[in-house]
Amino acid sequence: MFFRGVNKLFQFRFNKNILTKCCNLFQSTINNYSTMSSSIKIGTHNGCFHCDEALACFMLKQLPDFKNAEIIRSRDIEVLNTCDVVVDVGGEYNHSRKRYDHHMRDFKETASSVLKRDDCNWDIKLSSAGLIYCHYGHQIIKQLVPELMDDEDIHSIFKRVYDSLIQEVDAIDNGVPMFEGEPKYRIVTNLSARVAQLNVQWNSLDMNSDAQFLKAIELCGEELKSFINNAAQVWLPARAFVREAIEKRFEVDPSGEIFELSKALPWKESYFELEKKLNIDPPIKYVIFQDDSWRVQCVPVGPGSFVCRESLPKSWAGLRNEELSHVAGIDGCVFVHTGRFIGGNKTRNGALAMARKSLEITRWAALA
Repeated sequence: MFFRGVNKLFQFRFNKNILTKCCNLFQSTINNYSTMSSSIKIGTHNGCFHCDEALACFMLKQLPDFKNAEIIRSRDIEVLNTCDVVVDVGGEYNHSRKRYDHHMRDFKETASSVLKRDDCNWDIKLSSAGLIYCHYGHQIIKQLVPELMDDEDIHSIFKRVYDSLIQEVDAIDNGVPMFEGEPKYRIVTNLSARVAQLNVQWNSLDMNSDAQFLKAIELCGEELKSFINNAAQVWLPARAFVREAIEKRFEVDPSGEIFELSKALPWKESYFELEKKLNIDPPIKYVIFQDDSWRVQCVPVGPGSFVCRESLPKSWAGLRNEELSHVAGIDGCVFVHTGRFIGGNKTRNGALAMARKSLEITRWAALA
């Protein structure tokens, strides 16, 4: 009888511990994404979900007014009418009423039309993510990176994150292709594709759509935070180095078509923004920088493009070391990529000579 009593006591305590842990886990989920006691509600549609509304919900919950909001998933208009903000459903876009659907036949809003700023001229049709970002993005960045105080820096990060993340989500959700023609390969690892994989599968017996949607919100949130933090902590500090290098380009070469970075750092996106802002003319063709040895890199025609304004000479492509030095007539050459967009030299003077020689060959070819 004694052992039977001890066994029952152990079972009670064991079951109580499990119940306590389950309650704590459930309460944690509620605190993170919804609270049944909250009077604030974010509405979106139920059923199959997509990246744009998951990202929109995460962004809204970064704002103080919606931090503890309950997320309601429904297509019932009477239910949606009880919500304080509605995204991706409801057939209405009205910022004053906080309604952010984009599926209406006459909806044609873009970042350009919503923001009405000369430096925000993107023309991709917005999804619910783009709508929320355009209206609240600056506030969201301030919440996620509170140490940022300068409005110009915040706006620079806003533009970079739209251009590198939000625009992609908008385009994919609205079926806008990246380019004309058939792609040579598919990209199936983007954020939209990863969110789609979280939907309840056709042969799943125990997956819950609402629980999976919370996972999608978390996934989108981690992606957004990563992009914003990278922009604030890596890209923005590098931008100052790029601007200084551009302003000193005539000290590197009288043509003004070569600039020198003091170290290897991400420069392309900053460069194109600064080029437009500073009215750079003639356009810069090459950049040199130190990365173990020295590099000469071609400036592309635009951020993300593989097409160079001026490639390195065709006769240098794929050559290395002494053979390259002999053909180029420049000491210390290390390599030139077969794609002719980058090359290397042992010294700064050697890398600069490669850039200058490339400019010279291009000019002679243009006169021939």
